[in-house]
Amino acid sequence: MPKIAFTGAGSMVFATKLVGDVLSFDELADSTVSLMDIDEHRLKQTTDIAEAMVENEGLDATVESTTDRLEALDDADYVVNMINVGGTEPFENEIRIPEKYGVEQAIGDTIGPGGIFRGLRTIPALTDIASDMEEVCPDALLLNYTNPMAVLCQTMFESTDIETVGLCHSVPHTAEAIEDYADVPEGELEYWVAGINHVAWFLEAEHDGESVYPALDEAYDDPETYKRDTVRFEMMKHFGYFPTESSHHMSEYVPYFRTDEGTIEEMTGTDYAERMPTATYLEGWQARSEDRDAPELGVDLAEVGVERSEEYASRLIHAIETDTPRRLNLNVSNETSAIESLPDDACVEVPVLVDGTGLHPCSVGELPKSVRTFPQQHVAVQQLAVAGALEHDREKVHRAVKQDPLTAAQLTLPEIHEMTEELLVANEEYLPELN
Repeated sequence: MPKIAFTGAGSMVFATKLVGDVLSFDELADSTVSLMDIDEHRLKQTTDIAEAMVENEGLDATVESTTDRLEALDDADYVVNMINVGGTEPFENEIRIPEKYGVEQAIGDTIGPGGIFRGLRTIPALTDIASDMEEVCPDALLLNYTNPMAVLCQTMFESTDIETVGLCHSVPHTAEAIEDYADVPEGELEYWVAGINHVAWFLEAEHDGESVYPALDEAYDDPETYKRDTVRFEMMKHFGYFPTESSHHMSEYVPYFRTDEGTIEEMTGTDYAERMPTATYLEGWQARSEDRDAPELGVDLAEVGVERSEEYASRLIHAIETDTPRRLNLNVSNETSAIESLPDDACVEVPVLVDGTGLHPCSVGELPKSVRTFPQQHVAVQQLAVAGALEHDREKVHRAVKQDPLTAAQLTLPEIHEMTEELLVANEEYLPELN
């Protein structure tokens, strides 16, 4: 009976999905689920749903709920992290200040000014969690869902002995999209994917032993299909491989799509603001946040049941607990040189074999020359951001932002410096050691 602690459990929709995933496996249905959040109202919402799952399905699981992190972590076997540090104000700063300078981020949670500063304000909280784990559950596996994935995981690799793995749903989501575009039956796509989180590539994509890339080329030529995923189809056309993250995300990781409104309108045949709006995730997050803060839960607890989603966490835990071999695309240290074209101290997203003996990253070798520079550039930014945070080095933070591809495509170096200073001042409450 493993104990699984969820930090940041007030993220109600995501937390309850992951709890339901765990309870959907018979072998995990008697687990202890320990829910922790500093927001008592949101924590209670998640707890009510988790308890309803157990009751409605007649399971033997134990649900614990606490605002005390040490209590939640005590003797845990797995810790699932999904914290959000700071709420709305810093998130808005990370989007709106760059927007004022002309750097228009759609999501801003992975790289770019938004991703870098989100990482900087999250790192102290995450290292505190690691410190607590070292005290009360040093052998537990930390499953991180919080973005920026690579920055946070690399921080853990460098600053703690806690075993850490990063989980993201972009690979299975992209596989579903490719199946749709290439007319492949659901669940039958076979693939080999590698890179870094949100900048990885379907190096192989096959059905019945045949590549589906010719079908994707045909999909590119179909206007109706093309306009559903413009940026990813353009990246595939020009660089040969389909990327793992959505067009909206991908548009802010490269310098080609968010600096010239006319180019976007010409390419998509739609209005720029409609196709690539700025702050999409921020505005959606604010709307969801209001719903979660509502006095009423808005869920019929009598109807709550257990369903298994596409998320990896439960599959990973089940594989380890039952010695059931699985291959999952996970974010791990490149210390085994799984990707030879990236530094050994980078966080990479690669196929990983998971069983009762743990996690075993697969060897990918060199990334194709046509796409390897994209993750290489982002790894350099991520490493500077991590060093800036851990060494309290303001200059390294500046250098990280200056090397971001979208920012560099839009601003001069003095402009980037000024923008970064403004971000540091606006977020000084969360970055005391950088001010």
